[in-house]
Amino acid sequence: MDDQELKKVYDYLLSCSIDKKQNIDAAYEKAQKTKANIFEILVNDKILKEEEATKIKADFLRIPYVSLKEKVIDEAVLRVIPEKAVMFYKFVPFEYDNNLLKVGMVNPDNFDALDALKFISIRHGISTKIYLISKGSFNTITKQYKTFGDELKNVLETVDKRIEHKEERGDKDKDKETQRITEEAPVSKVVDIIISHAVEGKASDIHIESSEKDLRVRYRLDGELHDSLILPKKLGPAVVSRIKILSNLKIDETRKPQDGRFRFNLSDHSGLGKSVDLRVSTFPTVNGEKVVMRILDTSSEIANLESLGIRLKALNIVKENIKKPFGIILITGPTGSGKSTTLYAILKLLNKEGVNVVTLEDPVEYYLEGINQSQVKPEIGYTFASGLRSILRQDPDIVMVGEIRDKETAELAMHAALTGHLVLSTLHTNNSVGVIPRLVDMGIESFLIGSALNIAIAQRLVRRICPYCKEEIQVPPEILASVEEEIKFIPEEQRNDVDISKGLKFYRGKGCKECKNSGSIGRVGIYEVLSMTPEMEKVIHAKVTDNDIEEETKRQGMITMKQDGIIKALLGMTSIEEVMRVTEE
Repeated sequence: MDDQELKKVYDYLLSCSIDKKQNIDAAYEKAQKTKANIFEILVNDKILKEEEATKIKADFLRIPYVSLKEKVIDEAVLRVIPEKAVMFYKFVPFEYDNNLLKVGMVNPDNFDALDALKFISIRHGISTKIYLISKGSFNTITKQYKTFGDELKNVLETVDKRIEHKEERGDKDKDKETQRITEEAPVSKVVDIIISHAVEGKASDIHIESSEKDLRVRYRLDGELHDSLILPKKLGPAVVSRIKILSNLKIDETRKPQDGRFRFNLSDHSGLGKSVDLRVSTFPTVNGEKVVMRILDTSSEIANLESLGIRLKALNIVKENIKKPFGIILITGPTGSGKSTTLYAILKLLNKEGVNVVTLEDPVEYYLEGINQSQVKPEIGYTFASGLRSILRQDPDIVMVGEIRDKETAELAMHAALTGHLVLSTLHTNNSVGVIPRLVDMGIESFLIGSALNIAIAQRLVRRICPYCKEEIQVPPEILASVEEEIKFIPEEQRNDVDISKGLKFYRGKGCKECKNSGSIGRVGIYEVLSMTPEMEKVIHAKVTDNDIEEETKRQGMITMKQDGIIKALLGMTSIEEVMRVTEE
């Protein structure tokens, strides 16, 4: 607090109805000499009680005041902000209602804390309102956090005792007893904590793996697996059985893999008040069953093409081609590269009144109002191929097929694209050029590919640099040389928003509290878009090699995924190491 600000506080204190004005003078003089906070001096010297001083400070700052010393916070509200962030930034959530989170702050003039709160607000899609609280109120709430932190430990102790008691009774009715334990509160609570923690941490998958010594829980965050919890090995069968019960799977079948699905309501376990779907897969291993749960947040907002990372010429090509009344649009890449998200972003643009849109998916990951979505069930013979035949009898304008896996589905999709339907689907190839030989391998004639294919979009996901700890770095000479060589082949209009006149600048995230020292928050796509032009159609009809097709893409001015990634690295969106990692042959 500088002298000018201190004088303002002093004048305000004199205007308040406080006994013994000479004490205010003494506190003011002490603050001038020591540069300490005058409100802390008033409390430490017992001139004012802590809550009284906090209330006066709140009035001076024109911030609402609240006392939390007698308040017990719902654990669902506490979950909205992690304990580490609470302790570091000295703020606590104390009420959540109608998408508004009320937060008590000890130091509302701490800009780092305000930035962190803004990040939390954006991350969860909620609004926040700041209240001034005393240190006493803050300590009251943090003790409740410690109680919440011990919750899992207490639950595990209870479960452990019950399982030990079961073993003492012998193996009689073992499966029945395991089911009984898993249906009761302790194991249910463990599973709830595992899922809630994953959803709040923005994980995409949960891996529950049994080893010789313990049960390990790992979360996939931004494409990488991270250890989260280590549980007692004895808990493994009970946790797996609980998940099987929720997924409507057979708990006594441990020899074969099983697949299921269930909905988890976070409003019962978190302050965010939403539901997520979990796709469950069990797999037998030598140490017990492994469970993987894919988190499908059907309530989350579907991204648009720009926010996904499709830019400039590639964005224009995509938007032009989705306006066409027929043809096929294929999105390609490995598992986990974001193909489905791109499909949904395109469907969001196409979903208009007067258009009949029908989808075949496995599974339905997002629900779109106004679109007829169907989930395939191969176990009853309802496959992509059989479903596509039925869809074509439903008079669709636009058809989305989750994936082209075989010749039959490919032929039906091509037929639909040539008979007046716009078809969207995915394919597994390494790049956009690989779409053409892949379709040929499936038995599709090259002349049909040239006539039916509109565009092929290849993509990968790279980690986005944390904006809170981004710093400029020097890259190794060999990488710099490789980048300079690639830039030579990027057309000027494809990099007109990148300033390289002063040299090539690259960045990384050094790690901070916001990104949990990972240096990254979220991911962004890198893309290449192959457009079916008359010239490209001639090349395909001539049945030439991949190299000839690549030469034609260069003539078109198409940039590769690697080149798109380099541009995003120069823009500070991702690191050059990430780009090299996902684009290496």
